[in-house]
Amino acid sequence: MSGSKLAVVGAGSVGTSLAYAALIRGSASNVALFDVNAAKADAEVLDLAHGTQFAAASATVTGGGHISAVEGADVVVITAGAKQAPGQTRLDLASTNVRILEQLMPDLLREAPDAVYVLVTNPCDVLTVAAQKITGLPPSRVFSSGTVLDTSRLRWLLARRAGVAVASVHASMVGEHGDTEFPVWSGATLGPVPIRQWKTDGELVFTAEYLAETSREVMQAAYKVIAGKGATNYAIGLSGARIVEALLRDENAVLPVSTVLDGQYGISGVALSLPSIVGRGGVRSVLDTPMDDGEIASLHHSAETLQHSLAALGI
Repeated sequence: MSGSKLAVVGAGSVGTSLAYAALIRGSASNVALFDVNAAKADAEVLDLAHGTQFAAASATVTGGGHISAVEGADVVVITAGAKQAPGQTRLDLASTNVRILEQLMPDLLREAPDAVYVLVTNPCDVLTVAAQKITGLPPSRVFSSGTVLDTSRLRWLLARRAGVAVASVHASMVGEHGDTEFPVWSGATLGPVPIRQWKTDGELVFTAEYLAETSREVMQAAYKVIAGKGATNYAIGLSGARIVEALLRDENAVLPVSTVLDGQYGISGVALSLPSIVGRGGVRSVLDTPMDDGEIASLHHSAETLQHSLAALGI
């Protein structure tokens, strides 16, 4: 990835995990880390730099506590923001993080005017709409990681159940990155076999009850990890690095990122995750993914939920 620069904003557990994943995967030739906590950022940069000899490809690690660390970045991944405090609602969290974006985005845009901006901070769908409006950039250049990780969680569960490689599972979580997300079972396959027709020893494996339970398990996965260790960081770091690679390598990869929709499925003005083509410059297009009537209704329910949140925040 000669000449490519990834800037990660936020040196917390997610930001540092993403920078580490990008370094060892060779996602970019320069990984820059910025955080307002200069001592933390400096220490994390130093720790990462000490391991560059062992990375997958030659790369440099830079950064610190000044916004100039992101200068000239090709991709800026934003992980900075407040965490949900005990007793705090998601809407309260959204309000706090929107205010942070209002201060942060103009400075980032000044330093990296040509970058693609990927939001990981939650609630990422709400913040994507806010960031797009703050910057005035086209939705193709301001999007969030959406349900890329949720889809990975889903495919891992299905692969484990079927006894096949994760790469052979073709299924996606879509909609809100949150409680109204859902899997598109109507188009899910294992290899070429529709998931509802997959058999082991002549018996159907993926019953309606099992699929419903799997959907719930994916939606609750983050809560389970957070309950045990306080945060999710490794998997979101890896999935964030994967999005960065699709951008910098101009892969035209199909990933369920969250973009501000403009008429798809009759939905506009909210950011939802749908399978999309991701390459250099951002999201090339949002795919017209076939869904059954129930799935389309679920997508509209996701959109309405987010519209209520945006209206409550005055966005």
